Amino acid sequence: MTSLVTRSDRRAVRARPGRVPWILVVPALVGLAFLVLPFVGLLVRAPWSTMGARVTEPEVLTALWLSLSTATVATLVSLLLGVPLAWMLARTEFPGRRWVRALVTVPLVIPPVVGGVALLLVLGRNGLVGRYLDDWFGLTLPFTPAAVVIAQVFVAMPFLVISVEGALRGADRRYEEAAATLGAGRVTVFTRVTLPMVLPGIGAGAVLCWARALGEFGATITFAGNFPGTTQTMPLAVYMAMQRDPEAAIVLSLVLLLVSLAVLATLRERWVNA
Repeated sequence: MTSLVTRSDRRAVRARPGRVPWILVVPALVGLAFLVLPFVGLLVRAPWSTMGARVTEPEVLTALWLSLSTATVATLVSLLLGVPLAWMLARTEFPGRRWVRALVTVPLVIPPVVGGVALLLVLGRNGLVGRYLDDWFGLTLPFTPAAVVIAQVFVAMPFLVISVEGALRGADRRYEEAAATLGAGRVTVFTRVTLPMVLPGIGAGAVLCWARALGEFGATITFAGNFPGTTQTMPLAVYMAMQRDPEAAIVLSLVLLLVSLAVLATLRERWVNA
């Protein structure tokens, strides 16, 4: 019996946390280098001597402001629509729920250009819904700033829905049941009990949603076009600059990278670790 305990103790010592098998270290370092080296390339090739002048150009500031504002609006719209959708997927039973969940996640796997084409076919002037918007209200969505927001919501909202649904499934429902037993209504339970419990998940999903919206390219250029000052976001400006001035493209890429890292780092520390 003593020998068995001794062998178990020895195995526990050998398998104690903190010792990483060398067979995992090499591919982990290769994977890290694969992800980091492209950003190092941006830093090395950046035209630092002209960085200030290039960043303050009106076209750059306009594209940056458009990206930040539309990504923020898209995130707010995604919160308004995505949180109830996530709650429905996590807390209710209805026929075809698996199909609905699959449809919600489709924008994650299809090429963004396909999403832009689909939006045109639905919301374009001759689309399934767009024709009625144009005939009844004189409202044309494609190739407008509103189209930028719509494209961003389409590709980014699934990140929010998945994050919030996971948080709802992991929340302890006993608190909700206790509140209901004490006489709280469904709205009160949701706003006073459920929502505070899943708030870190909502924050994390909102951050992912915002970051995805900020970097959206394919659906935006297909559905909203690439008009400077109107629909040209930072990713589109990078694409255009790469064709005529690679150094300008590097500067724009660095600006977009720094903004994304700053927001993600700040909000992730605030929400995910809450």
